[in-house]
Amino acid sequence: MPSGHRGGHEGAAGRHGRRFRIPRSASLRFSLGYGVLFALSSILFMSFIWWGTIGFLERQVETAINADARALSQRWAEGGLPTLALTIDDRLEQNLDDDAIYLMVDPSGHRLAGNLSEWPAPVVRTDVWYALQVTRAGMQDTAQVHAFALPGGFRLLVGRDIRARAVLRRLLTDSLLWAWLMVTLLAVSGAVLVHGMFRRMIKSVAQTTSAIARGDLSRRMPLVGNGDELDQVAEAINEMLDRIVRLMDGVRQVSNAIAHDLRTPITRARTQLEDAALHAHGEDELRMAVERAVGHLDNVTAVFEALLRIAQIEAGSRRSAFAPFDLAPVLVDVGDLYEAVAEERNIRLALRLPSSLPFHGDRSLMQQAVANLLDNAIKFSPAGGTVTLSASLGPSLPGHGIPHPGKSVVTIAVTDEGIGMNEADLARASERFFRAETARNTPGAGLGLSLVQAIVQLHGGVLRLRTQAPGLSVRMILPVPQRSAPPARAGRPIPIPPAPSSPDTSASGRSVMKEASLAPHERDT
Repeated sequence: MPSGHRGGHEGAAGRHGRRFRIPRSASLRFSLGYGVLFALSSILFMSFIWWGTIGFLERQVETAINADARALSQRWAEGGLPTLALTIDDRLEQNLDDDAIYLMVDPSGHRLAGNLSEWPAPVVRTDVWYALQVTRAGMQDTAQVHAFALPGGFRLLVGRDIRARAVLRRLLTDSLLWAWLMVTLLAVSGAVLVHGMFRRMIKSVAQTTSAIARGDLSRRMPLVGNGDELDQVAEAINEMLDRIVRLMDGVRQVSNAIAHDLRTPITRARTQLEDAALHAHGEDELRMAVERAVGHLDNVTAVFEALLRIAQIEAGSRRSAFAPFDLAPVLVDVGDLYEAVAEERNIRLALRLPSSLPFHGDRSLMQQAVANLLDNAIKFSPAGGTVTLSASLGPSLPGHGIPHPGKSVVTIAVTDEGIGMNEADLARASERFFRAETARNTPGAGLGLSLVQAIVQLHGGVLRLRTQAPGLSVRMILPVPQRSAPPARAGRPIPIPPAPSSPDTSASGRSVMKEASLAPHERDT
């Protein structure tokens, strides 16, 4: 084929493909689909109405003709030809609607009775319905007729004038066409409206995300305020953006906190090593300087280990260690361990625990979370104060924040009589490296409550902090799966003897808790 012809065909094919290309706009495709579906639905509905109405009229005519034929056949059987002819004449006289058609002929085709002048030529069979033009009283009419054979070669034609039905059919057809046209216009209008709404929503999302991609993290989706699906989508997007902003702020704060908190121990270690290298007078002084520097570096390593542990818990990697166990002995072990610490500071540790507390989770993580809370409470409590560790099993209340109110939950509370927190500090207490102003001079890096928060979230629970007068109350509200165990029986509180007046009580002989003994920086707020 010559190249010119081939190029012409390819150009025509390209124009044909471009002419019928599917629109790239999702809103336009959606609105077109809506309009086409609406128009097709209206066509089907109106076609059903038309078919049902016309079919009913046709069946009505056929039923009337068959009834007439049966009655005339009976008259023939009763009185023969004269009686049948007389009956036909009587019926024509009594036909007020002037729509009845009768014709009786002899074997030679001569008219014997009826209102037609001659037998219609197209009517040759007795098992077929005919719709044809007939002449009555000099007028042309449209009739539906049926032929019947009589004994002796006589024939009978019975029919109805269907001119009125034809008029009604045309009227119904015209009405449905106009109605379909109106419905199509409504469908087009609805499609345009849907296209506009869809386009505004998509455009709003595109503008918001584009602005955020350019660095404007303050942009949010506008809300109409009527609570419809568009508002729900906008609220979900805004909530996602708020969470992204909080996470980015958290990353920045964590980076700043790491740089700030690690600079001091690293600088101290470097200074001590440098000073020892320049001024140490012997091996013992040099060894002591190295040991002090190693201690500072160990604190740095412990901070990173705590951060990695929090990240692992938040990622859910420890969920594979979940198993059913009794939480009450675990809490008693933690209380026994920290009772010695409390006695050294002249603080009374009270345990209010049931005899059994069924739970499903990670035993070592729960030990660590309770240990962190007790360590903080003892650290910030004054001498002579009381720290209380309590636990209970009961139904979840709407204010707990558990997704299914009424579900069984374990509530573990640690209450102290220390310095407490203000409302602003409570809102940030579980952030990594956050330390309240009143706790700046105490040891730690501000990762204790962050670790507790991660453990509680891993178990599907919530962490609640509340100020008291004086002190602070921290509650872990944890859901209990149905498979854990039946509800525990409430036991009496375990009595703790009053703390001795002397803080020098020995802690020897106390049970040591597995994986619950943490570095100091892991157990402070």
